[in-house]
Amino acid sequence: MANDDPCPVFFLSDSTGITAETLGNTLLSQFPTMEFDRTTIPFILNVEQAQAVVDLVDGLVAEGKKPIVFSTAVTSDIRHTLGTCQATLIDLLGTYLGQLETTLATPASNEPGRAHGLGNAARYQSRMTAVEYAMEHDDGQSLRALEKAQLILVAPSRCGKTPTTMYLALQHGIFAANFPLVDEDFEREGLPKPLQPFVDKCFGLTTNPLRLSQVRTQRREGSPYASLRQCGFELRSAERLYASHGIPFLNSASMSVEEMSATILQQMHLKR
Repeated sequence: MANDDPCPVFFLSDSTGITAETLGNTLLSQFPTMEFDRTTIPFILNVEQAQAVVDLVDGLVAEGKKPIVFSTAVTSDIRHTLGTCQATLIDLLGTYLGQLETTLATPASNEPGRAHGLGNAARYQSRMTAVEYAMEHDDGQSLRALEKAQLILVAPSRCGKTPTTMYLALQHGIFAANFPLVDEDFEREGLPKPLQPFVDKCFGLTTNPLRLSQVRTQRREGSPYASLRQCGFELRSAERLYASHGIPFLNSASMSVEEMSATILQQMHLKR
């Protein structure tokens, strides 16, 4: 493999592949100078499909490449077949399943899809209900049943409210609403009236003016809304509002949605 060629990486699973991607990419993130050519192959449901994947990977090895394979297959015959490939294979579940079987003195079910499927119907339904709630209460569209919210994200426009509430709903089943701060709120320097009874559920987001201006410019280029001056004014006003009402907040400028969500869950003492 030429030095400037990206390293081939495969995420393999007998289910959705989400776990393989998440864990594999977490490990790969520790090698920021490397380039990777990522391929996800989900729903490997039988030995024949597994062997086809092995042939694909081994073909790259024969070409002189050095693929890396992350697997979360739990079905034993599929795991065994994938394990015959000539690439570097990292079995993200196999080793630990054996350890757990020994500790718990009971065999694993070896059923694919337990992590992201309908294995826990109640939890799945809870997450879907939370997603519906987040969609209804996005950007202050609805104030109905606001008392049911576990969290209300408050911030000026385009600071990351929507993706964060959606992530918290989908991944953790949190009933999260979000509410935009607008010019009227900054002028009176008070918490918007609908939020006043729920200040203990509020969490603020901020960012830096240049970043916010860049994001808003993509939406409304050349508008006062996107100007650096307006962005700076709104962010300073928002932070004063958070401070005056004791609302915790974080700066979203250099944080991923996952990092922001984990911080919010911790600071607001919300159960995942």
